[in-house]
Amino acid sequence: MKKQLIALVFALLPGFAMAAGGHGVALDEANIDLSDKASLQDGARTFTNYCMGCHSAQYQRYERVATDLGIPEQVMLDNLVFSDGSLIGDHMKIGMRPEDSKVWFGAAPPDLTMVARVRGEDWLYSYMRSFYEDSSRPLGWNNTVFENVGMPNVLGELQGRQIKGCKPMPVKDGNKVVRDPLTGEAMLEEQCDVLTVVEGTGTQTEEEFDTTVRNLVAFLSYSADPIKETRHRIGVYVLLYLAFFFVFAYLLKREYWRDVH
Repeated sequence: MKKQLIALVFALLPGFAMAAGGHGVALDEANIDLSDKASLQDGARTFTNYCMGCHSAQYQRYERVATDLGIPEQVMLDNLVFSDGSLIGDHMKIGMRPEDSKVWFGAAPPDLTMVARVRGEDWLYSYMRSFYEDSSRPLGWNNTVFENVGMPNVLGELQGRQIKGCKPMPVKDGNKVVRDPLTGEAMLEEQCDVLTVVEGTGTQTEEEFDTTVRNLVAFLSYSADPIKETRHRIGVYVLLYLAFFFVFAYLLKREYWRDVH
């Protein structure tokens, strides 16, 4: 019994760690589609252009990404590989040395190959959209999902200046907006800690930026488990085979045991 309890605790630890990482903040659903190659290609482009300045994906190879996502090798080398002398078969490492990054940032930026399995897709999606300007922080940014975060908003030029403050928001009863019974208009109440993008400060609209982040999360999810789609597809065939085999096994068993009684 004691061993079973210990096993149960260890099984639940990842869930506890995930909940603690979000600090109780409600997460938005990423709703990614790993079968959408165009989405994964765009996510790979965003990752190499905006994330690989500090973060590596050292357990992934450029060649594997190009093959899995349907990117011609020369296109991959010309547009997604920025390290001098890197070859298509190299791991996705960065030039910054860990000892230098510790001096510059206080800690070495983590490798992101497995981050989607550690944090979860919804956490990443919410986190990348929740940076806001905070002059009290050393880098001028904070994050509602990861309070006192130690990194800037690397996608800030795309999203624009996001600030946190108070603004009138619709009153909700569950998922439904509460409306005035006389006018039918949505009832509003002042809410604080609301994130708002300053209009005209980003190169993308809110919808475009959400798509960019979703594609980035899709690529990180693929990178953390490159054979997930293949495994699920094979799993369906295995279950169908077992179901087909079970019918014959049952009929054979019934035939053998017919005269036992």
